[in-house]
Amino acid sequence: MSKAVLVYRGEYLESTHDVHVAVVNAEGELLYSYGDPNRFTFPRSSMKPFQAVPLVESGAAEAFNYSAAEISLSCASHSGEPFHRETVLDILHRVGLEENHLQCGTHIPRDMESYHQLIREGKELSPVFSNCSGKHSGMLATTVYMKEDVNTYREVAHPHQQRILEAIEQVCDFPKEQIQISVDGCGVPVHQLPLKNVALGFARLAKPEAFTEGKRAQTLSTIRDSMIKHPEMVGGTKRFDTDLMKVYNGRIVAKAGAEAVQCLADLETGIGIAIKVEDGTPRATSVVTMEVLKQLGIGNEEMFAELEEYVHVPVLNARQDKIGVVKANFQLEKAIQEGK
Repeated sequence: MSKAVLVYRGEYLESTHDVHVAVVNAEGELLYSYGDPNRFTFPRSSMKPFQAVPLVESGAAEAFNYSAAEISLSCASHSGEPFHRETVLDILHRVGLEENHLQCGTHIPRDMESYHQLIREGKELSPVFSNCSGKHSGMLATTVYMKEDVNTYREVAHPHQQRILEAIEQVCDFPKEQIQISVDGCGVPVHQLPLKNVALGFARLAKPEAFTEGKRAQTLSTIRDSMIKHPEMVGGTKRFDTDLMKVYNGRIVAKAGAEAVQCLADLETGIGIAIKVEDGTPRATSVVTMEVLKQLGIGNEEMFAELEEYVHVPVLNARQDKIGVVKANFQLEKAIQEGK
């Protein structure tokens, strides 16, 4: 049986990965798919643009003078580089809180130089290093603005988490009663829904004009444009989301999620793409993403050449020698006629 992703060690096949892909337009029509586009999936951090909706829509971002870079950071899974951490701390200062109000926990940041500097200084890891500290600072800012309890902001019953649930219901067009809720790695609620509905959310991020009433269209436009303008905030140095958005120069919004999820919004065609690698292995996500973009005709040869390390992910040994490669091996299936 053919597998969607092949991992080679030298010339020999060593491992494989199954994947699921949904490509949807802003009307909710499934255009292309692979695997199971209805697979119930926790998009994990890919949902951060929608978790940021209440920050913007409530007026909190405006009240606390959020810049576009800071809105982008609220959607981030950042690397913990100095500019990420400094921005989070500045936001907390403006809303009258301290770092210890962040309830995202701690982990070693992707930016190893920052971690090594911390060790040299004899300091402990703190929550600002968490890749989710931008999201959590945005949640706290909204909670402060709405005069709600900052100590329970991450609990599912908190008004802010209910605002997020309602935003996801509306943007992804899936009843909140059917959204399964668990706990994300950073302690806040995480939402499980069909992959094609996640793709729909990103299609509406690309083309929010579907929302004709209220602030929603402007809110999504603000979040989308902030991420495009400041892709370095979304990920960081040598991160796929950041590099992809830079190379596509205003056309693509990209947001990865843990357990090998990748979502995209294409502003030119207005489509949303949601990808899930079945076994949760992240090495396959960029390979699948670039193959989907290639098959959909999104991008050109120069772009793919610039992103080559993500198109054919190298397998490295402990000496950092390239001794293999990860390759795509699938064909999208057309779901409906174009122009229907």
